[in-house]
Amino acid sequence: MKSRSAEMFSETRSLLRALKKLGKEKAPRSLLPAVRRRIESGDFYLRWSSPLGPVFVAYNQKGISAVMRARSGGAFERSFRKRFSRPVYPAPDSPRKGWQNEAQWAAAGKEKIIPFDLESLSPFEQAVLRKALEIPRGEVRPYGWIAREIGRPKAVRAVGTALAKNPIPILIPCHRVIRSDGKIGSYALGGKEKKMEILASEGLDAAGLEKMAESKTRFWGSDTTGVFCYPTCRQARRISSGHRVNFPSEKEALAAGYRPCKLCRPSQAA
Repeated sequence: MKSRSAEMFSETRSLLRALKKLGKEKAPRSLLPAVRRRIESGDFYLRWSSPLGPVFVAYNQKGISAVMRARSGGAFERSFRKRFSRPVYPAPDSPRKGWQNEAQWAAAGKEKIIPFDLESLSPFEQAVLRKALEIPRGEVRPYGWIAREIGRPKAVRAVGTALAKNPIPILIPCHRVIRSDGKIGSYALGGKEKKMEILASEGLDAAGLEKMAESKTRFWGSDTTGVFCYPTCRQARRISSGHRVNFPSEKEALAAGYRPCKLCRPSQAA
């Protein structure tokens, strides 16, 4: 008759053999997505009726990760995977809390703070997009303004490239950044027409901006305060037509003795 210690030794060997075999087994391919869904550690998406029509919005635990137009959820999933090299899943049916709902996203343009996941971008690209978030609703700034504000005044073209790669358009308002000559410029999410459309939805006269650009008007000054601004600045909109002075450049405004506005900061001298 085997001793108790011998029985325990035999059982242990059998257990070790079983564990060794288990290590050779491969988990089913569906296991990881299922686990990710369960703990909600991945990216999820749903459809949102944005100011430019239906789009798909992806989010994860860090924040909003993408906004894209697509024909269907499946097409969005493929586009997301191609861009970010990871999958995205339909949002769970459970109620969403906090920033994970359409109402919060719609409020983003009204200076509500929601988190964004920008980890796929370089530090420079992140700086550009975070600066774009500071442009108030209904106002615009040129590419050069962003370059100067982030301490890279010569990187105007690179700023334009970073804005074109914005993974979260509409919510991160790259549409509020225009060309250095004052014209509206292009827009990755539907071209110039869509850019003018979303600016109009924010109360800005985009067609009027184009006309000012054609007439070489870049800044408005007030002959009562001696301050000059970008024309869409809320301070500039208070200047009555009888006291408004048009300037084609900040150099001319400064030469005329005008000070740059402290709100819109149209010059390095601000």
